[in-house]
Amino acid sequence: MNPWEIKAESVERLFIEQHRAELKFRLVKIEHCLNQLTDEDIWWRPYEEHNAIGNIILHCCGNMRQWLIDGLNQTPDVRNRPREFASRERISKEDLLIRLNDTINEADAAIASIQPDELLSPRRIQGFDVSAQSAITDSVAHLGGHTQEIIWITRLRLGVDYQFYWVPQSPEQGAL
Repeated sequence: MNPWEIKAESVERLFIEQHRAELKFRLVKIEHCLNQLTDEDIWWRPYEEHNAIGNIILHCCGNMRQWLIDGLNQTPDVRNRPREFASRERISKEDLLIRLNDTINEADAAIASIQPDELLSPRRIQGFDVSAQSAITDSVAHLGGHTQEIIWITRLRLGVDYQFYWVPQSPEQGAL
């Protein structure tokens, strides 16, 4: 579902539904990139100290688990953030996509379970005192930033062979 086309009966419900849709929309964009890449491309890094797309996906899964799944559900957090970046294990594209899909589905369920009157309820996540609303906003925005990073790395890796997810079709959309 397109996050800009959602209708809701309240601002709170609109907030919840738009963030759920945004999670799924980011997944579509990440899948679009990964489907253009080989396993080798996914673990390529321009410099040794930079993150590969594989590490970014592991990091996004860790963040969503910590902030949305465990944070919203108030379950114990077992995240090992440094391992997300340190991993050099060449997890296959298929396995990364399964992991990302599963995590996004769990995060979506956690967001869906929040009632509008719970959005301002406090949560303690990663050492911060935040509201449920803030946890949702920050984590979905975090995924959005890393989605753009994955798109950039994919474009860097593929050059002119990169296939855009969306291209303007009309003057209103920005086409010539």
